[in-house]
Amino acid sequence: MSAIVLRQAGKQYVSYAHEWDRLWEVLTRRPRHRSFQALSDINLMVPHGQVLGIVGKNGAGKSTLLKLMAGTLLPSAGSVEVNGRVAALLELGSGFHPEMTGRENVYLTGAIMGLTQAEIDRLYPEIVAFAGIGEFIDQPVKTYSSGMFVRLAFAVATCVEPDILIIDEALSVGDGAFARKSFERIKAIRDHGKTILFCSHSLYQVEAICNRVIWIDQGRVRVDGEPAAVVTAYNNFLAGEASASPDAATGVAAMTALPVHGTARLTGVVATVGGKNGSPLELETGRSDLQITTCFDSDPALPCPSVALAFLGEDQRIVTSAGTHNDGLTLARDPLGRGEVSVIFSKFPLLKGNYWLSVYLLGEDGVHVYDQAFAAVELRVSQRGLEQGLVSLPRRWLQPAGVGADRDRQQSL
Repeated sequence: MSAIVLRQAGKQYVSYAHEWDRLWEVLTRRPRHRSFQALSDINLMVPHGQVLGIVGKNGAGKSTLLKLMAGTLLPSAGSVEVNGRVAALLELGSGFHPEMTGRENVYLTGAIMGLTQAEIDRLYPEIVAFAGIGEFIDQPVKTYSSGMFVRLAFAVATCVEPDILIIDEALSVGDGAFARKSFERIKAIRDHGKTILFCSHSLYQVEAICNRVIWIDQGRVRVDGEPAAVVTAYNNFLAGEASASPDAATGVAAMTALPVHGTARLTGVVATVGGKNGSPLELETGRSDLQITTCFDSDPALPCPSVALAFLGEDQRIVTSAGTHNDGLTLARDPLGRGEVSVIFSKFPLLKGNYWLSVYLLGEDGVHVYDQAFAAVELRVSQRGLEQGLVSLPRRWLQPAGVGADRDRQQSL
């Protein structure tokens, strides 16, 4: 038995220009509404224990699909079958009664999910501790900030031990420290064999967490498969739509200022070629050595973060990337949590063109993004020769010894 099965599921929304149009339609049996097909013919089977990522542009139908699987919407066509206890983090503001306190909402949500009073009593201290909102737990949730709301909603959704966890971009509201704690909890749920549906615009996190990804486009599943393949296809699609280069940014000015307590942040990115640094930088294919130095501050109580970087083409597509976690390097830092790491690209292999360097400060496992410097440095690459493409690959030409000897002899004659 699968956790979730959708058979030719579809969802159509109808709207009326005026309230009386609804009554007029009933009385006259003449259509007075406008319709919008959000989803069409969705056939999807999600096995127990799978982590399914969902990507797509805004308005593609991702949230509607998640609401169908969460049971907060009914399909207009087809069927949706869900087997197991579902906890869902959908759009901010859903699920909690604004006039009730956080405590009351915890008990109400638990009861809706089928938990007994005794089960909620047992879980309540863990929920409050994880949310970390203190005395606000006894205040009406309408007084909460967006971050407090997400903290409590996530704590409830994950502490009630769901069989199926649905997350729709909700974690983008939380602060850095709580986001890290949230991803640790998501990975723990995944490792316990639970089913997770993860919808996010962060393709890096989707590829890192999920073992299957679907791309939704105009209400239909366009691609379904391995995360790397689907993310690549979606990136290619976005690149085809891109009409402008990234805006210029330099060094620290491109970085997000975050509190160091409970998180980490970039403090400097310096790219150097031939003793010169700054942006833009001039390089020559196969001749220039590019050194990139990244500095960061972090909470010493947390594991040391990792660093990754990506080279973007003018269409904003990632040409290549590198990361300390992926390369098996564990970074060091001083007792205050400050660290620095450099990487050298000898005889820079990218062929002529303009590129942008983005740098990311990640968790120790290379999944959670603490901070980023997007398009921090512009690289202007020139080349000698007529090689075409994106990169000059290392190579060595060989030919059979006899052929070479015969040719040498012919030449000497």
